Amino acid sequence: MKLSAPKNITFYVAVVLGVIGILGYFIGSFTPFAPWLILIAFLVLVAGNLFEGL
Repeated sequence: MKLSAPKNITFYVAVVLGVIGILGYFIGSFTPFAPWLILIAFLVLVAGNLFEGL
């Protein structure tokens, strides 16, 4: 399996989603969605590594 580095925009989207998810644990209204945001951020980063040009 050949992995490729994600584009900068893919990386930044994953980081922003991850940070929002982490901050969501401390904000009461976002607490139920925080784990899902972190999971989505991780999946975006994985997709960026697996698929070239993403």
